[in-house]
Amino acid sequence: MIYITPIIKIDEKEIKLDFIRASGPGGQNINKVATAVQLRFDAKNASSLSEAVRTRLIHLAGKKITEDGILIIQAKRFRTQERNRQDAIERLIRLIRKAAEEPKTRIKTKPTRVSKQRLLAAKRHRSYIKRMRRSISDSDD
Repeated sequence: MIYITPIIKIDEKEIKLDFIRASGPGGQNINKVATAVQLRFDAKNASSLSEAVRTRLIHLAGKKITEDGILIIQAKRFRTQERNRQDAIERLIRLIRKAAEEPKTRIKTKPTRVSKQRLLAAKRHRSYIKRMRRSISDSDD
């Protein structure tokens, strides 16, 4: 079991890890050893997530999620399989924790009387500046 929050726990069977060859530094090992990790998590059908968390997770994942609702995280920062595996799981945990946070509801506010007066005073001042820039013509009289 992977504990994400006190309420949310994910069974390790829901996560599929594939080890693939990584690009980047690694010397002669790069063509021999599959150190990069590709984590797959079926977010759409995960029983451990509530509907609200699931929808926020799918929205947060963006391009990392397939049309079938499978979240794919690739970890290839480190040179060892174990560190990349830990990195992929930590990134999944962070993403689910962020999705578990309920967004704050926006409280509509109205501008205060003083702020309205300040806005109108600024507009009058700007209008005065622009009026002073105009050329004086005889036809205005």
